[in-house]
Formats: sequence, structure tokens, C-alpha cells
Amino acid sequence: MGDDAYPARKSTADHSDSSNPADGVTSLGHHSVIQEGVTSPTLTQVSLKPSSPPPRSSLDSPVRSPVSRHRESIPLTVERRDTLSTIPSDVVSLVEPSFDENVLRALCELDCGVPLLLDRIKQSLVSCREASAFFKKRAGLEEEYGKSLQKLARSTSEVYSMNDGKAGSFVTAWQSSMRLHELMAENRIRFAHRLNEMSEELASLAKEVDKNRKQTKELASRYERALQEAEINMEKSKARLDVSSEELERVLLQKEGESFSESAVQAKPGVLGSKRVLGKAVAKGGLLLKGKNPNILRQEDDIRLRVSNASDSYRKALHDTQAMRQEYFNFQLPRILRALKECVDEIDLGTKYHLTRYAFLFESIVLSDGSTLVPIAPEEEGAGLKALYDAIDNRVDFKTYMQNYAYARGGAARGPRREGPAEEGFLPPLPTHNASYAAAQPPQSVVNGNTQITDRGRPTFGVDLAEQMARDQVELPPVLEKCCAAIEKYGIRSQGIYRISGMARRVGMLKERLDKDMNSVDLDSEEWTTDINNVTSVLKMWFRELPEPVLTFNLHQGFVDAAKIENDRLRHIRLHERVNDLPDPNYATLKYFMGHLHKIARYEGDNSMSIQNLAIVFGPTLFGQVGNGSTSGHANVTMADAPYQNRAIETILEHYTDIFVDESEVTT
Repeated sequence: MGDDAYPARKSTADHSDSSNPADGVTSLGHHSVIQEGVTSPTLTQVSLKPSSPPPRSSLDSPVRSPVSRHRESIPLTVERRDTLSTIPSDVVSLVEPSFDENVLRALCELDCGVPLLLDRIKQSLVSCREASAFFKKRAGLEEEYGKSLQKLARSTSEVYSMNDGKAGSFVTAWQSSMRLHELMAENRIRFAHRLNEMSEELASLAKEVDKNRKQTKELASRYERALQEAEINMEKSKARLDVSSEELERVLLQKEGESFSESAVQAKPGVLGSKRVLGKAVAKGGLLLKGKNPNILRQEDDIRLRVSNASDSYRKALHDTQAMRQEYFNFQLPRILRALKECVDEIDLGTKYHLTRYAFLFESIVLSDGSTLVPIAPEEEGAGLKALYDAIDNRVDFKTYMQNYAYARGGAARGPRREGPAEEGFLPPLPTHNASYAAAQPPQSVVNGNTQITDRGRPTFGVDLAEQMARDQVELPPVLEKCCAAIEKYGIRSQGIYRISGMARRVGMLKERLDKDMNSVDLDSEEWTTDINNVTSVLKMWFRELPEPVLTFNLHQGFVDAAKIENDRLRHIRLHERVNDLPDPNYATLKYFMGHLHKIARYEGDNSMSIQNLAIVFGPTLFGQVGNGSTSGHANVTMADAPYQNRAIETILEHYTDIFVDESEVTT
């Protein structure tokens, strides 16, 4: 009887499968997993995930085993219904498709599965909180750095504007560099805000997982205590049965001993008669002298009644303990382990996600600072910090300052007189170097070591496209034709044409000459053919300085909306319609320039400038700045529409023949 008190887990599960098919137990290694919709009246149903109706009780089942009837009569000392309110009560299935069933099997096989997962969650909580604290401290450092840098840049710019500092190219470079510092400071402040958000999310995740861990731990402890109490009750019932059985055995031995003694006294006259009497006494179970010792008989009846009651109590306790152990190991324990494992996965995946996100944001902020200091496309994004400082021309600044100073203060007499009568001690002025040559040449002013070209009064840069074409009575802007012809002649195979910028000084010089007297500029001369990038930079500058871009402000949104269409054919049609809506001067200019870029793209193998690369260079250039706000507002609009601007130019270039070239032009 002692061996039946603690049946093996596997035999218990097998017994439940064979004796009570309504329990719905599915084998899982040495343990079992209770399928959805099955529970026991002894232990409260545990559900660990929301969104599923609670399983029905075994009371709803039409088939009820004798074990269930016994279990209903034994109340548990631990109330478990309050615990259910702390855990969601919906379960679709015990193991989701994404859940690792092999891990659950292994955990169910371990006797230390629950403490193992609890300790693992504690480790994950420590890691998560450390990451959260790091993000918060790093956010404080970044925010302090960003605000300090922003304050420094703004105050420096304001103080310099109020002081009597250098002007000219220096002040332009200085103020631009302060704006770059402000931009980097704003990026750092945004980075700090993101880090604060991530820190709060990790702290909230750790708090929620810790709460679920404590609730599940308390629930597991209650189930274990209930099972231990049931086993203790069973042991007590077994002990009472053993004691009662021993008492009954002693009484029976005592009664049998008295019966043998009396029978031997009565059978002394003859041996044969004594044997017959002894056999009858033994056959009757010692009741031969029933009326001679009534105390023993009453004691025997009482003890037999206690033995019967103890046997029934032990049998009931045994069945209840077996059912409770079966339900705990086959149903409740896998669900508790699953809930704890989900907590582990949730906090581990959450921590990893935020660390990966932190790495991405950190890389982005570093790359952003790098692109701010050294922009990839200086023509569209502006010059970098080194380029700004390299653009400082001290000689020109000094000459400008000298001229302005002499004009403003030269009238006031300062120092001794230069000229006067010789009789008063004045010396004649020194002769001018190369005076004969200077007298023969007409007076010309020198700028940057080059003779200044006479201004013809027909500027090209910064003049409206339709206005300059009507003024010059041409169908195409002359500067566009002149520059494109030189580029196609000398730079169509040049590596990175249009992507590489020319020298700032040479570009400024060429722009000034073209703006004052275009006909006098010879782009076929060695001065400009040695570095064709100077010509490409001037052409891009001409496009950027147009008061209204080639694709016009009015049609800007139409081009962007058409570029957002994913279907290639429909996007081509809509962009074709927008091109046809352009004014005649803009249409003619765009047609000629797209044809020029189409020729450049055909030499992609030599110049590495594909249609996509050309679209990236000229997307912002041909669309211009949109909006009437501040510079930052322009930049935001341009940055938001930049991908679609590039796609629009790329699509127009890809379908250049369909959009611009007529069938008659193709045949001719």
C-alpha cells in the first residue's frame, strides 16, 4: 500500500489517458500538455495569454470519473481564484507556432524549470535596466553638448556681428561655419531625445516583465503549496490507517490467544477431542468463546470501524493527490513555464532591439556630422567646413578693405604732405614703373590677376529665363548652348562629369566674364579646357540662380505627385503631361538640356555618370527651392521632396525620346 502512495509521473499520465478520456491530455515527453477546453475542479484553471475564451470546467463534461467525485469533497486551504485576476485569461493554444516547443519540452523535463526561468528573468532585468540607465546618461551628455554647442554658435555669431571684425570672404565663411555648428547641435539634441525615449521604453519594459514575473512566481508557489498540502494529508491518512491496522492486528492476536487457551483447558480429557475443539475454534475465527469476553469484542468492532474509515479516507486522499499531481505536472506547470519563457523572450528581444536601434542612431548621427562637415554634393547641399575656410581670400579682403578705407577716410589730411613746391623742400614724385607701356595701354582695372571685361549690360545670371530669351531674341539661352557645346566637346568622357566641382576662384571668374560679355569668352581656349569641371560648375550655378527654376514653382507639386506613382508606365505618362504644361521658354530649355544629359549618359562606361547619378545631381537644381519661409523651411521642403525630384528627372531622362523627340525628327 505504501508503494501506491506516490505513483510515477509517466504512469499517472498513462492512467489518466486510459481511465478518463474526457481529460484531454496530450503526451509531452514524460509530462503531458492539457489541451484547450479541459480543466480540473481541484486546481483553478490558469490562462496566461489574452484573447481566448476560458476553458470549460470538467463539471460541463457528461462523463465524470469517481476520482472527480472524491476531489469535489476536499476543500483546499489556499484560495486561488484571486490569483487568476493577475494573469490574462485567454489562450489560443499552449504553444504558439512561433514558440520553441523543444525548449518547453526540456524545461518540463527539469525539476528546476521554474527557478531556472525566474533567475534568468532577473538576469535579463539587470541587463535591461543597465541599458536603460546608459541611454539616459548618454542622452544627458548629448543634450548638454548639443545645447552648449548651439548656444556657443549663436552667441559667437551675434557677438561677431556687433563687433568691428573682418568683412568680405572671412565674415561669409565665419557665419556659415557657425550655421554648420548649429545644425550639428540640433542633430545632437534630436539624438538625445531619441535616447530618452528608448530609456523610458526599456524601463517600462523591465517594470512590466518584473510585475509578470512576480505574479507568475506567486501562482506557481500556490500550486506547489497546494500539492504539498495534499501529499501531507495523504501521508497523515496513510499513517492513521497503519495505526488502526496495527491495533486491529493486536486485538485479533489477543483474541485468538485467549481462544486457544480456553479450548486447551476444555480438551484435556482426550487428545482427539481437544484437536476437534481447536479446529472448530480456528475455523470460527476465534469466536468460539464470544460471550465470555465482551470488552475484546467491542474493542474489535470499534477498531474495525476506524480501520474502515481510515481506509476510505486514505483512498480518497490518494485519488485526490494523484489527480492534483497529474493536473499540476501535465497542465499547470507547462503553462507557467511558457509564461516565464515568454517573459524571458520579451525582455531579451526588447533589449536587443533597442541596442540595435541605438547603434543605428549613433551611426546616423556620426554620418550626419560627417556629411555636414564634408557634403557629398556641395553644389546642392552647400560647402563643407574646410571648403568654407579655404574660400577665405585674404588678399582680396585686404584690397577691398583698403579701397573702402581710402574712400571713406582718404579726404581727411593725415600725415605730412606728399607734393609741394621744390623751393619749400618737397621732392618730385617717383616715376611709375613701366610708365611708357602704361601710357600706351588703355586704363583697365585688375581683379584677381585678370583684366576686367567691359560690361555690355546684358546679364545672364539671376535673370528670368523668359526675360533673357525675349531680350536676346533667341530660342535657347546662349549660355546654355555655349557651355553644353564645350562640355560635350572636351568633357563627355571625363570621369565624374557634373559630379566633381571646379575651383571656386576659377568658377567665379568664368561666371563674371560670361555675365558681362559672353561673346568675348572663348571656352575652347586652354584656360578652360584643361579643367572642364569649371564650366560644368558655372552651368549648374546658372540654373540655381534663376529667379524661377526651369520646372517652375507652380508645377513643382504636380511633378512631385507624378513621381510618387509606383507604376512605371503611369508615372511616365503623368510626367509627360507635366512637361507639356511648362511655358515655352522652360520647355525649350528643358528639352535641350535633357538631350545634352542623354548624350552624357551614353558614355557612362567612360564618365561613370549613369542616368541615376545625373538625376541625383540635377534633381534639386532643376526644381529649385520651394516655399516662402526661411532658409531652414526651404531646406526641409527640399529634403522631403528630394527623392521624388530625383525620380522625376530620372524618369524624364529614361524616356527622353518618347517625351521630347517627335517621329518626324527621328526619321530625319
